[in-house]
Amino acid sequence: MGPGAVRIAQLLESVGREVGVATAIAPPLADLAHVATAVSIPVLAQHVDPGDAGARTGYVPVESIAAAGARGSLVNHSEHPMSMPDIEDAVRRLSEHRLAAVVCAADVPAARRLAATHPPYLAVEPPELIGGNRSVSTARPEVVSGTVAAVHSVSAGTQVLCGAGVHDRRDVARALDLGAEGVLVASAVTRSPDAERAIRELLAGF
Repeated sequence: MGPGAVRIAQLLESVGREVGVATAIAPPLADLAHVATAVSIPVLAQHVDPGDAGARTGYVPVESIAAAGARGSLVNHSEHPMSMPDIEDAVRRLSEHRLAAVVCAADVPAARRLAATHPPYLAVEPPELIGGNRSVSTARPEVVSGTVAAVHSVSAGTQVLCGAGVHDRRDVARALDLGAEGVLVASAVTRSPDAERAIRELLAGF
């Protein structure tokens, strides 16, 4: 949070550019504009609400994150779940504002349903593995490969990301071998005593 969010964003930008891997970051909403002005990599919101901007105190409309400099948003993260109608509305509104939606799914059936919203990105993250020490690509590889197959059968243009427990280059490489096109990571970097080392380790998997 705060200066820490900016520091991690700048490290991610620097190391990603050095090793030639495309990166993006989703800081806490309170830090969104601050981080977006500090780096040139895409900065995403962690959540966006459906509906128009207006008399909606406490909500996060798409217009708000666009004004803050965001390039898109996570949608339906397991720590901030949304109803299907709200997901559909959020994805549609993000697209209308030319912002990217990264829709999160807990498993293969959910990924198949959510792919019908045709988001540019869909991330599969079994909730029970988030923040843990075992990657989904190791503990449940069939979830990754199954999601890739399910999503591409519904929405050919959607890129699949793999999250939950991704900690090192081996986890990343396994995810790519299973058909994912990227990873979604939090605790492996934010809990590390050496964020730069953690970022370098993860990006080495590409």
